[in-house]
Amino acid sequence: MLASIFVMQGLHNFQNPEGVSPLAEPVVSSLRERIPAMPAEAEHAVRINGAVQATAGTMLGLGLLPRLAALAIAGTLIPTTLAGHRFWEVQDPQERSMQRIHFLKNMTMMGGLLLAIADTNGNPSLSWRRRHAVRVANSYLAAMTNAVTDVTGQFTDAYAAAASR
Repeated sequence: MLASIFVMQGLHNFQNPEGVSPLAEPVVSSLRERIPAMPAEAEHAVRINGAVQATAGTMLGLGLLPRLAALAIAGTLIPTTLAGHRFWEVQDPQERSMQRIHFLKNMTMMGGLLLAIADTNGNPSLSWRRRHAVRVANSYLAAMTNAVTDVTGQFTDAYAAAASR
């Protein structure tokens, strides 16, 4: 369900960026100052944002690289929310209330995306796997060192016994 929202909205914004571009302009111009690769036109940024949302939403819905897809959507949701739901700038109380609801809805979706990013589907996290692999490698190394020490000791004893004859 969450993924379909991003697929539909992403496709819509990709095909019709002119409806959202005026809202996106302040955020795009602010990001353009910090990110040199940012498109010069807000319309292009909206198209890119829409394409990422549609693609990542499809991937998330199909279960293809779900953590990466959720991360991509989360990355697009931040500027989308800041551009489209600036309730703090709205004077009309009713419109302000509606924009606040949409802002909070997006923050709720962000929470779901963060859970999807952190979800390992019952598998250990990458950091746990790394720590576990190091422990296993260290135990193998210790076992090999002990085996070499034992063989060396046996060889030394055998050599000493043969030399004393």
